[in-house]
Amino acid sequence: MSKYVPVTRWLMLGIFPILLCSLRAFSQSHVIKGKVLAAENGSPLVGVSIRVQQGTEGAVSNLDGSFSLSSTKAHPVLVFSFTGYLSKTVPIGNQQSLVVALEVDPKALGEVVVVGYGTQKKGDVAGAITSVKSADIRQTPVANVVQGIQGRVPGVQITQNSAAPGGSVSMRIRGVNSINGTSEPLYVVDGVQLSNTPLSGDGQGGITQLSPLSTINPDDIESVAVLKDASATAIYGARGANGVVLISTKRGQSGKAIVTYSGYYGDQDATRRMHMMNATEFAQLENDIYHTSVYPNPDTLGEGVNWQDMIFRNAPIENHQISVSGGNDKTQFAMSGNYFKQDGVIINSDYTRYAFRLNLDHRVSNLLKVGTSLYTNYSVNSTVPTASTSIDAGAVTQSILGAAMGAPPTLKPYKADGTVWPFGDQMDGRYREVVNPLGLAQILNREKTAQTLANIYAEFTFFKGFTYRANFDPVISSTLRDYYSPRSIMNSADLIAGGGTAVKSNTYNVSLLHESILTYQTTIKKDHSLKVTGVFATQSGNVNNNTINASNFPNDATENEALQLAVNRTVSSWRSKDRLDSYMGRINYGYKNRYLVDLITRVDGASKFGENNKYGFFPAGAVGWRVSEEPFMANIRAISNLKLRASYGLTGNAGAIGAYQSLATVGATGNYFFNHVSSSGIAPTGIPNADLRWEKSLQADIGIDLSLFNSRLNFTADVYNKKTKDLLFVQQLPLSSGYSAITGNFASMQNRGVELGLDATILDSKVKWSVAANVTVNRNKLLSLAGGVQEYTVSNYSILKVGQPLGLFKTYIFDGIYQTGEDILAGSGSRTGGVKVKDLNNDKQITADDQRVIGNANPSFIYGFSTNVSYKRFDFSAFLSGVQGNKVYNLIRYTFENPLGNRNMYQALVNRWSPTNPSNEYVSGFQGGRIPLTDRFMEDGSYLRCKNLTLGYHVPFKKVISSARIYASVNNLFTITKYSGFDPEVNTFGNSNTLIGVDNLVYPLAKSYLLGVQVSF
Repeated sequence: MSKYVPVTRWLMLGIFPILLCSLRAFSQSHVIKGKVLAAENGSPLVGVSIRVQQGTEGAVSNLDGSFSLSSTKAHPVLVFSFTGYLSKTVPIGNQQSLVVALEVDPKALGEVVVVGYGTQKKGDVAGAITSVKSADIRQTPVANVVQGIQGRVPGVQITQNSAAPGGSVSMRIRGVNSINGTSEPLYVVDGVQLSNTPLSGDGQGGITQLSPLSTINPDDIESVAVLKDASATAIYGARGANGVVLISTKRGQSGKAIVTYSGYYGDQDATRRMHMMNATEFAQLENDIYHTSVYPNPDTLGEGVNWQDMIFRNAPIENHQISVSGGNDKTQFAMSGNYFKQDGVIINSDYTRYAFRLNLDHRVSNLLKVGTSLYTNYSVNSTVPTASTSIDAGAVTQSILGAAMGAPPTLKPYKADGTVWPFGDQMDGRYREVVNPLGLAQILNREKTAQTLANIYAEFTFFKGFTYRANFDPVISSTLRDYYSPRSIMNSADLIAGGGTAVKSNTYNVSLLHESILTYQTTIKKDHSLKVTGVFATQSGNVNNNTINASNFPNDATENEALQLAVNRTVSSWRSKDRLDSYMGRINYGYKNRYLVDLITRVDGASKFGENNKYGFFPAGAVGWRVSEEPFMANIRAISNLKLRASYGLTGNAGAIGAYQSLATVGATGNYFFNHVSSSGIAPTGIPNADLRWEKSLQADIGIDLSLFNSRLNFTADVYNKKTKDLLFVQQLPLSSGYSAITGNFASMQNRGVELGLDATILDSKVKWSVAANVTVNRNKLLSLAGGVQEYTVSNYSILKVGQPLGLFKTYIFDGIYQTGEDILAGSGSRTGGVKVKDLNNDKQITADDQRVIGNANPSFIYGFSTNVSYKRFDFSAFLSGVQGNKVYNLIRYTFENPLGNRNMYQALVNRWSPTNPSNEYVSGFQGGRIPLTDRFMEDGSYLRCKNLTLGYHVPFKKVISSARIYASVNNLFTITKYSGFDPEVNTFGNSNTLIGVDNLVYPLAKSYLLGVQVSF
């Protein structure tokens, strides 16, 4: 902890001079005090904005509704505004104390929500859009903004694939939308477009890499809008098929400068351990397997080493942010500095982020406004190997979790000198096939990333209602990866072939986007509202990578900082470039605030697609009927708002393909000798496809929005049907073609579902109590595959099957253990005391025809629930989320229920089969034995998780400090589940669309306890 203190001290020392200058600049002579109440019940209103009309001064009402404001004007006029209430203008005269009552806005729908390339009043939105406020996002302290909205938005499934600091998170809006491409939505941060796909693949859908969204500071976010239906996403055309997430950061307001510090510090711990054999039990197992006295006296060995305790730890987490915002009628600013540090619950894993944000808006004249949103960050991510793609032996050598579970408890972690003791150097090299997990923790695997996101704009108002906005959005990032596996962790016998493996890799990414946006907005004869938006955009992306691999070092002294010392070195580099040009138009029309029509169209041209399909056309439309505005609804006072919505449209997926997959490609194939001179060989690597085109999603949506009792009870529901065609799929080719496969638009898929959302204000007096809940049901179906193929094998336990959802598991059916005297079926590869599987076709042998579909990784439904209670100065919130009906294939059990020797097993295998203990569950120990993949390892992945509990207290202060709150928070307090692994919310293959619901030693979830403070000056 101490080494991080100078960072926060530096931030504080740097920001307080700004605070002092701000206080001097805004010091005034005429003090006005008062209180703001709700007219309907006299309760105080918190967070009301109060500003001096035609002035720069301002304030915000406190917990009891009170405010204090200074002004140089002799007779100021104050403007009071608050979401959901009518604004009020109050001449002060000579008053120095007053009470102001605000009336509820009868429309209650004037709230502005962010949509693509603009904003709309909430009541005028005809598409399926859900917004999440910053208070909800910040309720759960997280490194990634996507984690903050998990369980809060109907229609959205978010999975924490890896709980490593900064780890992989996948987001699916209305289901999986692709096979070989990405199903991640498009993220737009203050107009800057981002992807949640790591730049370099790790073979596991990015699960071992830093999530790009972890570089965005959640404390800076004002709101998140999730665009779900075609009418909302079609404005993004070729990038909108998977949905769009619009992230808006906090901007400055006219009025007094406000300085805020927020921070927390806490402790984390892994939520679960696996029960493994102790030393005595393991020694007896080894003796049984090898039929000899490997350990002459097992009973004397006791518990031995608990290797999970050796790699797990209590880990600190902390976050500190100082922000300053304010401005006047011409210039508004908001800036912040952030420091975030999270140590992982597994040793030698951590993530650190330094971030700075500046949002600036300046009105040059009545015709011109300019500004910028600048965000820059620097992050350091250190990881340990987890989430193995291998089963059995690979799992205990490639993953630190697998190594800790499989490590013999009879061996020692350290030598006498305190260095890690390789297992191959103990007990005469008997355990060379397993690795010391502490050695895996000593592997250096670190990424340093510097990233800058900017939105620079100029907005011209030519005449009333007509504006032109030019956006320039550069995104620049540079990542340095350092990797070194030291000689010191290797077995002595293996050092003969050389030791030490190193990688140094640089990736430089530049994305440049320009958008020209024309908007015309007018009202015709009071009844007709019209808004027309036209956009031209051009975007280019350029990625460069240089990598050096080296091995066989003389020692570990320089790690990977002197690669020239290595005996073996290879160098590689690559570059990728693509471009997207777009033309868009949108018309929003309303009649008498009752009938709403949205028409959207977009044309995209992309360099990455085939010569015959460079351009795609993406139209959509939506209609809305605000029934509550009809005259016949005037006397139904209980209904505050009733709106019916319907939309239909086409969107695309350009993220499903690499830059050059439509072209013939070549690559290095090895070295050849010509005239005794070594030359690098080049050969074709990819077959061209001039017809390669966009994945297209055609979606219909019907929705209803209902608000009752002055908007105290709000309900929303959507039913949708989305069909995606021209899915990119890798089709196998005959070897005679010279290629193994070709990528083409060879598949189609459907997602249908229902989304329900409800929020209610139950109490709104001295005690305030509100609740919110949502439920989503989605059904996915694969409609077709290339060439009429009905079933396609993805792995040796999962398939694609036409007419069924993606994420199907197919294996043999477990039928117990072969008992003494029982006939062993041909093809089973089993034995007495081994696994027996069902002969489903009764042909007296075991073949692939005896495999069956055993489960589906997709949930029956997902849900979330939150509640907030406040009384006087206390506040309490709780947030729960859950998944029901999904299956998880637990490959951890496959590895640690197979007693084949040299590695530890689950403690339950003490009850393994033997002639005297005819167990029908666990096989007997057998040297080098294998067990089949069966439905035994299929488990119910349903869970209900308490994501967060927070208790806060608003500390009363006067004078300098305007507000202060302290709070205690606990995250992931409990999880109710039947799943036997570390955690049911898991996917070893990260963002993969086909390999989902697989658990093979992913970084486990942590429980955290936090104390925090929020102070404003």
